Amino acid sequence: MWRAVGAWPGFTPVARSLVGLDKWLGRISRGRVVALGMAPSLILTTTGRRSAQPRSCPLQFVRDGDDLIVIASNWGGANDPGWAWNLRADPTARVLLGGRDFPVTARETEGADRDRLWRLIVDQWPGYQAYQTRASHRELRIFRLTPAA
Repeated sequence: MWRAVGAWPGFTPVARSLVGLDKWLGRISRGRVVALGMAPSLILTTTGRRSAQPRSCPLQFVRDGDDLIVIASNWGGANDPGWAWNLRADPTARVLLGGRDFPVTARETEGADRDRLWRLIVDQWPGYQAYQTRASHRELRIFRLTPAA
């Protein structure tokens, strides 16, 4: 059921209004409850490329082996989200997931790897197709977050 909700045109404004609640829930649950429980989610903390301050954001993810895969959809907006710009400037970040906080290194995917991951992501949350349609002038970036050794 939740998968279908993500493709509903009215979902984005409702979900955007709940991001603050989502961040709060993720913080107090130490990453155990994020995205209001609708999809596997994590809290990503990057370093602001201009502010040099930590910036945290709840994101859906899919697993690919030990790696966590996230998509810079920005709800289908005109520009990449701030966290994607931050990762491109500094690929080191932290993830809070399931009560664990750990360092990761990000890498933007491309080619066949990106295509395969896109299918995994859309299978989990079909709403990303609608986000890509809205953001028709840009390809949504997909990042691979590899836990640090």
